[in-house]
Amino acid sequence: MTTAFSQLNLHPQLVQAVESLGFATPTPIQSAMIPVMLAGQDVVGQAQTGTGKTAAFALPILHQLRPQSPHIQSLVLTPTRELAIQVAKAIHDFGSALNVRVLPVYGGEPYGRQISRLQKGVDVVVGTPGRLLDLLKREVLDLTQLRSVVLDEADEMLSMGFIEDIEAILAATPVERQTALLSATLSPEIRRLAGRYLRDPQSVSIQREQVTVAAIEQRHYLVHEADKLAALTRLFEVEPITSALIFVRTRAGTGELAAELSTRGFPSEALSGELEQEERERVMNRFRRNLIKVVVATDVAARGLDIDHISHVFNFDLPEDPEVYVHRVGRTGRAGKRGVALSLVTPSERWRLGRIEGFIKTAVLRAPVPTEEQILARRELALLEQVSEGLRHGRLGQERGLVSTLLEAGHDPIEIAAAALRLARGEEHQRPILPVTEVQDRRPSRDSRRPEQRGAASRPDRRPDRRPADRFERQVADRFERQPRSRRPEGNDEAGMVSLTLSKGRVHGVRPADVVSTIAHHAGIPGGVIGRIQIDEHHTRVDVPERFVAQVLARADSFRIHRQEIDVRQA
Repeated sequence: MTTAFSQLNLHPQLVQAVESLGFATPTPIQSAMIPVMLAGQDVVGQAQTGTGKTAAFALPILHQLRPQSPHIQSLVLTPTRELAIQVAKAIHDFGSALNVRVLPVYGGEPYGRQISRLQKGVDVVVGTPGRLLDLLKREVLDLTQLRSVVLDEADEMLSMGFIEDIEAILAATPVERQTALLSATLSPEIRRLAGRYLRDPQSVSIQREQVTVAAIEQRHYLVHEADKLAALTRLFEVEPITSALIFVRTRAGTGELAAELSTRGFPSEALSGELEQEERERVMNRFRRNLIKVVVATDVAARGLDIDHISHVFNFDLPEDPEVYVHRVGRTGRAGKRGVALSLVTPSERWRLGRIEGFIKTAVLRAPVPTEEQILARRELALLEQVSEGLRHGRLGQERGLVSTLLEAGHDPIEIAAAALRLARGEEHQRPILPVTEVQDRRPSRDSRRPEQRGAASRPDRRPDRRPADRFERQVADRFERQPRSRRPEGNDEAGMVSLTLSKGRVHGVRPADVVSTIAHHAGIPGGVIGRIQIDEHHTRVDVPERFVAQVLARADSFRIHRQEIDVRQA
C-alpha cells in the first residue's frame, strides 16, 4: 500500500509542492489513478466529492507537461463555473514550481480576457462545456495538439444536458489523446460515453469507508409542506448556528426563502445560477470569510463552495437522490469539527427518507419541532446570559448615570430594569413564532395500500417511483394511473384545453406522475389544472389550460423526466 507521494514516481517538484500544501499521504483514489495515468492509459474513475480526485488527475497531467510548449497540452471539462475555478486553482497550486500556465474559462466573463490569455499561451485549460464550445466556434481555442482530456463530474455534466457539447469538443481533439473520466456514479449513459471516447480504459472505483461522516448529527422533522418555513425559523431559534447552508430544490426558491428569512430577523443571502458570476463569487467570498452566516442555495450553485466552518446544513427540500444527500450533509462536520444536518420531510416524502437511510446505513432520527414554550424559554435564557455578560464586564458608567436619573425621578429600580429588558427584547418582534400544524403519523395498514405499494415491500431493490410533492399533482397522477389506458379517449374534447406533445413516452419510463410533476415544477403552474395524459410508446400527449400554454412553452428547454431532456411543443 502506498504511504507517501514520493512512492508514486512523480516529479520531485510536484511531491514537494503537494507536501508543502499539507498533503502527506495519497488518498485511495490518488494511489489508484496516478500510476495508471502516468503509464499513459485511459481511466474511468468512480469517486465522490471529497475523495481527492482533483489531485488524482492533476498531478499526472503536471508530471507529463512539456515546459513552455506553444500549444494547449491538457483540457479539463467541468459542469460548473465554481468547479472550473476550484480545479484551475488546485492545478496552479500543485504546479507552482513548474510555472504552469492554467486558464479557467466559463460563461459570465468577458470573452476578450479569455481570448487574450489563450493567445499568450496556456498549458492547461479548465472550463465549462458551453464556453469551451463558443471559443472553438470563434476559432480561438486550438485543441489539435492536446495530450490529455479530463471529464470531471461527468454524471453532473450529462444530467445538465451537456452531452452534445462534450461530444463536439472531443471531436476537436486528437484521437490518440489520453482521456480520464471521473463520475460519482456509473450510469448506463456514462458507460456509453466511456465506450465511445475512451480507449481500453482502466477502471478505478473508490467508495468512502463511511458514506456519511461520524461527526455529523443527523435529524429530520416531519412537517407539512406549508409549514416548512415556520419549522425552519423555529429551528433557527434553538440551534447554536454559527454558519448555515440551506438547500432548496429550485433557483427561484433560493431567493424566496432568503427573503422570507431576512424579513423574519434571520439575515440570509441566496446563491443560484441566476446571479451574475461576479455577484455569485461575492456571495461565496462573504460566506467563506464569515461575513454572512446563512446562505440558501441549490445543489448546482453550491458546487465549488468548499468551506470548513459550516456548523449546520439544512435540507429545506429533501433531495431525490441519496448520493446528493451525502454530498450536502458532507459540507458540515469538517476539519475535525462537529456538524449538524437537519432535514424537513413531508409525509409524502417518508419513502424518500427511507431510501436515504438505506443508502447511508444509518437512521436519520426524527425529532419534534421546537414548541413555542421552548423558544420563549430559549429567548429568555439568551437575554439573561447577555445581561450577565454585561454585568461581568462592567464599564457601565453612562448607563449608571441614566439609571440614577430615573431613580431621582421616583421610578422603582425593578421597574427600571424590567423596562430596559423589554426594550432589549424589541427585536424579537421581527421574529414571530409561526404556527406549525402537527402531522398525524398515520401510516396506511398493509391491506389498505395499493397493490404496487404492497409489492414494494417484497422488492427492496426496486427504485421507488417518484411522486409529486404537491397534493393536487398527486391526485391528478393517481386519477390517470387508475384509468385504464385503453379507455382513454383520443383527441382533445375538453373546452379551454390545449394539447401539448412531449418527446418521451412509455419506452423511456414516463408515467403520469412524472408528467404532472415536471410540468407543474418547471412551468410553475398548479398540478391540479393539468388535464388528460396519454402516454404512447415514444411520446406523450398532455392537455393544459389554454391560459397556461405560453407559460409552459416558455420553459420548455428546462423540462426533464428521469434526467432525460424533454422537448415540448403544441400538438
